[in-house]
Amino acid sequence: MLLASAFAASSAGAEESRDLCADRPGLGTPACTVDRGHVVLELGLGDWTRDTQGPVRTDTVQLGDALVRVGLTDSLEAQLGWTAYGHVRVRDRTAGAVDKVSGVGDVTIALRQNLRNPDGSGFSIALMPYASLPAGGRAIGAGDWATGLLVPMSLDLSDSVSLGVTPQVDAAADGDGNGRHLGFGTVVGLGVGLSDSLSAAGEVSLYRDRDPAGRSTEALAGLSMGWQPGKDMQLDLGVNLGLNRASPDAEVYFGIVRRF
Repeated sequence: MLLASAFAASSAGAEESRDLCADRPGLGTPACTVDRGHVVLELGLGDWTRDTQGPVRTDTVQLGDALVRVGLTDSLEAQLGWTAYGHVRVRDRTAGAVDKVSGVGDVTIALRQNLRNPDGSGFSIALMPYASLPAGGRAIGAGDWATGLLVPMSLDLSDSVSLGVTPQVDAAADGDGNGRHLGFGTVVGLGVGLSDSLSAAGEVSLYRDRDPAGRSTEALAGLSMGWQPGKDMQLDLGVNLGLNRASPDAEVYFGIVRRF
């Protein structure tokens, strides 16, 4: 359905495309949207996360984290996301036990409606409701549906520096996969254009999770870089570090973005 909508709007293809608007990399979400009639494929080629809680260490590897974005109008895009493979390894040093499980991820659908400057220039703001469907297994699947709203905002501070803020509120799936609870947080970051093709960003994320099984506040710091060898492609990598005990210790990831 997303691809059909893109082809139906293909009359926009003759127009000059805006600068590539990529969700990757980073913790936050941009306010810009995909050009009408274009499709953007974002693919996480590799993602590794380590989380240590006392004697228990959890390593999570994800491959093929795909996001398809379709420009429906000049300011509205549709999104479909899915992770092809996830592997979780849990080691308890005290018990001497190791548990391994693999599987696919849940399906996420979303709309992003830009309200001002869909190319992301100047001051840009958007509304992005989403829903996740429990299609994944117990490795990286939530076990129940969830929904939420993001309000991405960005502001150009100069020709090469921009401020990004992404507040969000969620009806997140409970940890036991049975019901939902309130979750909310925000991401704040600075993006820097190092050259016409190279960019970097530093971000901080805070998220309050009110799961009935145990409330927690996750705090992360992230650094990411993107390189565009052409106007329709980007290669990226990033690292996130946990700032408190409730957060994963570290995450390293890399991926690619292609516009069609």
